[in-house]
Amino acid sequence: MSRVLRLILAGLAGFLLCTAVLLMVYAPGKAKVTPLDINSTTHLSGTATALPTGGRGPIKAVNRSAIDSGSSDGDVAVFESFTCLMTGTSGPECVDDKDPDKRLVSASTDRFATDRKTALAIQDEKYTDVGDKHEGLINKLPFDAEKKTYPMWDGILGKSVDLVFDGEEEIEGLNTYRYIIDIPATKAEIAKGVQGTYQDHKTLWYEPKTGSPINQVEKQVRKLANGTAVLDMELAYTDEQVSKNVEAAKADVSKLNLISKGPIFAGILGLISAAAAAALLLGGRRQDDVVAADGYTDDNTLLDDFSEGRAASRRDLQP
Repeated sequence: MSRVLRLILAGLAGFLLCTAVLLMVYAPGKAKVTPLDINSTTHLSGTATALPTGGRGPIKAVNRSAIDSGSSDGDVAVFESFTCLMTGTSGPECVDDKDPDKRLVSASTDRFATDRKTALAIQDEKYTDVGDKHEGLINKLPFDAEKKTYPMWDGILGKSVDLVFDGEEEIEGLNTYRYIIDIPATKAEIAKGVQGTYQDHKTLWYEPKTGSPINQVEKQVRKLANGTAVLDMELAYTDEQVSKNVEAAKADVSKLNLISKGPIFAGILGLISAAAAAALLLGGRRQDDVVAADGYTDDNTLLDDFSEGRAASRRDLQP
């Protein structure tokens, strides 16, 4: 029975130790990639002064982002994104430019590809059209984000700008890294075919282990060449959106932590199993040595000695 148990423990030890090595080498690389089932909606709200009305009032924005699974692959994630900004707080998420109440401020679509590990933009006709130029980070930070400056895409300027690390901050029990984008008044195409100046200041919070966005606060101003403000807005994630992002990030961090601790647990259990198997083996050898020292190496030897003794006794009794 002890021999069978030794074999079982030895096999279990080998399996667990091999599993620990595989988890340590293989699992993190597979877990820390952008998933290909993303289909998210982000809600923002704030206030703005915007043409044509010119009055200041509440605004809301929505961004829908989804993976194009047919164009994505093991290395690259292709996104289709839609953003709508409109006045008011109620009603549909977006309206078209024929809306009788003239609530639409702007609406745009975007298509971009990113490296699933680094989150950096991929410029390749295999994934996007020639005109879909992007560079730097677009919709998230890389996994295990660092306290440094990153290039972040700006769609108005059509190039990347500096995303500067600004400290750590806890949001609803979640540790985040805070970054700043500060764009001074710069000549740009502020709307399709309309030239002017563009100024933007953003504070962005990310969960560092996953690189996922948690909150964003923005102050943006667009002016015509004559100085008339076309758009002067303050916009941020809604409280409900921030809470939703925190909850999702905590769940993702827990999964990554479990994967990172997997090799440790498997390795410890493997070593315990190996030690138990070795203890049983040494115990069995000591028992065999004791039996051999008494003159009996196994049950068959004992029976043979007993049989020979009886035969000798019979010979002694014969006349």
